[in-house]
Amino acid sequence: MAKEPRVWQRMLSGRRLDLLNPSPLDVELDDIAHGLARVARWNGQTEGPHIFSVAQHSLLVGAIADHLDPGLPPSSRLAVLLHDAPEYVIGDIISPFKSVIGDAYKVVEHRLLGAIHVHFGLPSEPGAVLKRFIKRADRQAAFLEATHLAGFSREEAVRIFGRPEPLPRTVHRLLDPWPVAEAEERYRERILACTATPP
Repeated sequence: MAKEPRVWQRMLSGRRLDLLNPSPLDVELDDIAHGLARVARWNGQTEGPHIFSVAQHSLLVGAIADHLDPGLPPSSRLAVLLHDAPEYVIGDIISPFKSVIGDAYKVVEHRLLGAIHVHFGLPSEPGAVLKRFIKRADRQAAFLEATHLAGFSREEAVRIFGRPEPLPRTVHRLLDPWPVAEAEERYRERILACTATPP
């Protein structure tokens, strides 16, 4: 049986990540935070002087998850924050384009997410309940971003993402796009807070 070819991506840390067979040893938080802070949600088609980055989106989803379940354990909070982490390598592919290219990208995305999870001490794949919970918080974030930043009407957003749930002002404050350096630092700090060993 033929071996899969090696397809490398070089990171600023000096790590070389094999996209088809990624190793948890080649995953670095600094690379993830750096990359996600520079990847634009909605292909950059958002209002404001700064992009709305995947790093900031991940923090928004995390804040929504915290609101929906204040007792969420740190490992689950970490999985929420990492739900789009493969995009530090493959970028944020918008849903309309995903429907054009089919599911081929999902294999690479799935392998990357598994390696990232293992790097951070999580199971390579979240359980079904946690997956559904992450999807629920993610869809709430997408609704807010669509209507506050990307020019969608409420009716259009409801049709695509479902009805929004009531969320506190603290969540809505996360919709003001941050400069890249701020998004990178805040994302890194939140990940470290979730991985810190309690005293």
